[in-house]
Amino acid sequence: MAANESVIELGIHGMTCASCVGRVERTLLKVPGVTAAAVNLATERARVEGRGVDAQALIAAVDKAGYSARPLEHTPDAMAQANQESQQDAARLRRDLGWSVMLSLPVVIVEMGAHLIPGFHAWIQLHLSQQDNWLLQFALTTLVLITCARRFYLKGTVALLRGAPDMNSLVAVGILAAYGFSLVSTFAPQLLPSATATVYYEAVCVIICLILLGRTLEARARGRTSQAIKRLLRLQPQTAYVQRQAGLIEIPLEQLIQGDVVQVRPGERIAVDGTVLAGDSFVDESMLTGEPMPVRKQPGDQVVGGTLNQNGTLQLRATALGSASMLARIVAMVERAQGSKLPIQALVDRVTVWFVPVVMALALATFIGWYWLGPTPALGMALVHAVAVLIIACPCAMGLATPTSIMVGTGRGAELGILLRKGEALQQLSRARVVALDKTGTLTEGQPRLTDLQLLPNFTREQLLPLLAAVEALSEHPLARAIVTAAQDAQLDWPEARDFQAHTGHGVRATVGAQDVAIGAERYMTQLGVDTAAFASPAQTLAEQGKSPLYAAVDGQLAAMIAVADPLKSTTLAAIQTLHRLGLKVAMISGDDRRTAQAIATQLGIDQVVAQVMPEGKVAAVQALQREYGLTVYVGDGINDAPALAQADVGIAVGSGTDIAIEAADVVLMSDNLGAVATAIALSTATLNNIRQNLFWAFAYNAALIPLAAGLLYPVNGLTMSPQVAAGAMALSSLFVLANALRLKGFQASARRS
Repeated sequence: MAANESVIELGIHGMTCASCVGRVERTLLKVPGVTAAAVNLATERARVEGRGVDAQALIAAVDKAGYSARPLEHTPDAMAQANQESQQDAARLRRDLGWSVMLSLPVVIVEMGAHLIPGFHAWIQLHLSQQDNWLLQFALTTLVLITCARRFYLKGTVALLRGAPDMNSLVAVGILAAYGFSLVSTFAPQLLPSATATVYYEAVCVIICLILLGRTLEARARGRTSQAIKRLLRLQPQTAYVQRQAGLIEIPLEQLIQGDVVQVRPGERIAVDGTVLAGDSFVDESMLTGEPMPVRKQPGDQVVGGTLNQNGTLQLRATALGSASMLARIVAMVERAQGSKLPIQALVDRVTVWFVPVVMALALATFIGWYWLGPTPALGMALVHAVAVLIIACPCAMGLATPTSIMVGTGRGAELGILLRKGEALQQLSRARVVALDKTGTLTEGQPRLTDLQLLPNFTREQLLPLLAAVEALSEHPLARAIVTAAQDAQLDWPEARDFQAHTGHGVRATVGAQDVAIGAERYMTQLGVDTAAFASPAQTLAEQGKSPLYAAVDGQLAAMIAVADPLKSTTLAAIQTLHRLGLKVAMISGDDRRTAQAIATQLGIDQVVAQVMPEGKVAAVQALQREYGLTVYVGDGINDAPALAQADVGIAVGSGTDIAIEAADVVLMSDNLGAVATAIALSTATLNNIRQNLFWAFAYNAALIPLAAGLLYPVNGLTMSPQVAAGAMALSSLFVLANALRLKGFQASARRS
C-alpha cells in the first residue's frame, strides 16, 4: 500500500457464495479512488485501499449492488455488536427452517407416502381427489415460499435482472421453475402436452428445507470458526473497581478514563492495561502468551487487560483503554489476518467470476437436451434435470474453502500466542527454507550482565564506572542497562552527561563533566582513532566464552575493556533443534563481535553466522540468505531489527520487543519462547494443507456431480439425480469444507512439517 493511501474496513451483509464475493469486489473497485479491494465470505468483511475514498460512497455502492455494508470498528463493543448480529441472523435461519419443515412435512407425506407406505396411495385416493391433493400441496408450498424462502428469490431474481447472478439466483430459478410448472399443471393442465401434467411441490419444499438446513448448520459452523475471537472478547470484564473521592466504587468499563487508579482483587480478571502502583501478585497471562506459568507482578510492572490476577490484590494506573488496549489490538490483528486473501485464493476468484453464468447455461442446455432427446415425459424429465443442475452447482464450498481455514488457523494461532498481522504470512511460512535470528533479546534474555571490566593502569573501577554509567544511562540498549545496573549494584553515584550521541551498531559518546567518554565495539574505537591492541589477547578469550567485548575511551585514550554476557533463554536450544527437525536452516545475524557470535552459534548448533553488522547490514544479510536459500524468515525484537523484518519474506517479532519491530513484522509472538517460531511454521503448513484439501473437494465435487445431475450417465446405466438429492448434496459440500477447517482447532505444536 502506498504511503498516501488509506484503508477502510467494512462489514458486508447478505453474501452467500463465492460469486457474491467477486461481485462486491468489482463493485468496490469501481468507486473512484479505490486501488484495491479484498472481500472475505467467511468473515463477511471487506478491506478497501485507496486515495481520498469516502466510506459512505463505498457503502452506497455496496447497497446498490444488492448487499448492505457498515463501517467496521475494532473496539470490543463494536465486535460484540457484530457478534450479536450474526447470532440474530442464525436465529432467523433456525426460525425459517422450523417453519419450512412444519409446512413441508404434509406435502412430502401426501406426495411421497404413497410410494413408501403400502396402501397409503389407495387411502389418499379414497379421501382426496387428485385435484384437491394438488390444491393442498399448492397452498402449503406457497406458504413455504412466502414465509421461509423469500431470501432466495428476492435476492436471486434481483441479482439475475442486474446481470450478476449468484447462488440465490440458481436456487430461485430452480425452485420457481419447478413451482411454475406445478402451477400450470394444477390450474391450466390443458396448456401442457398430453399426459405431461404433474406437480413438483414436494421437490420445491424439500429443496428449500435442505438448503435452509445447510445454511443453518453452516452458520453454526462459521460461529465455531471465530470462537477464538469470541473467547478473547469474553475475557475483558465489563466493570472495574476504581478509586474515586467517595472511595472505591464499581463502574462500567466504558466510564474509565486514562490515569484512573483501578483495584484488582484475587481471582478477578484485570480490566485494563496499566502499570502496577501497589501490591504483589502472580498473573495468569496464558490468554496473551499461550504460556501456562503465571508471572509475578510488582510495582512498576505492566499488566494487560483480560489477564487473570491470582493470589494478591493489585492497584494499577490505567494506561490504555478501548481500541488502544492490548486485547483490542490483538483482536484487531487476528480479524485483519482472517479477512485477508492468500495468493492461493486467486484461482478460486478467477473461476467464480464465470461459474454461475456457466452453470445457468449448462442448466439451459440440459433442459433442451432432455426435452428433445429424452424419454417420455420429456418435458418433466427436462425440468427435473435442469433444476438439479441449478441446485447442485452452488459455489458455496469454493467460496468457503480458503477463508474458513484461515479463520480457524489464525484463531488457533492466537490461542497459542502467535498473532499473524498479515494473512499472507500464513502461506509464506509454509514455504520457509531458512530462519534468521537476531541474537540479543531473541536468542538471549535481553538482560545482559557486566561480567568483566579490565582497566589500563591509569584508571580505577571506582573512577571509571561512574563515567560509563553516566553515558549509558541515556541509552536504551540492553548492553547499556548492564553497565548502569553494575554501577547501581556497587552503590556508585554518577554525574549527568550531556551532548549524548548514539551511533547505532557502533557505540555511544557523551561529555561527562569536562571529559569526553566513548563506549563501543572495536570498529567504533577504530573510527575514533583509538588503538585497542592492548586488549587483543583477553578480548579473544572473552569472545570465545560467548561474551561481547566493548571498549571505553576517555578523552581519546583507551581506558578499559568491558565484557558483557547475555544469558541464553532456557527455550532457545530446544527451539533451534525443533527448527532443524522441520528441515529448516538456521542463521544468526548479530551486531556482536564475530568471535562472540561464533561461540554462541557453536553452542546452539546454528548453521550460519553473520556478525558485526549494522542495521542496514542485517538487511543485506537477509537478502544474501534469500538469494542462497529462497524464502527467508527473520526473527527479531529491537528497533534495529525493523529494516530486516521488513526485508524478509516473513518477519517475526518477539512480543516483548519494541512497537517499531512489531509494526514492521508479519507475525508477532506474544511470548519470549522461541519455540513459537517452529509452532507458527507448523501451523502454517497445517493450514495450507487444509486449504488444499478444501479446494480439491470443492472443485472435484462440482466436476463430478454436475454431469450426474445433468443426466449424462442416464444412457449408460440409467443413473440420475433428483433435485432433492441435489439440494442435500449441495448443503453437504459446504458442511464438509467447514468441518474440515474446524479440524485445525485441535492443532498441536509438533516438530513436523507434513
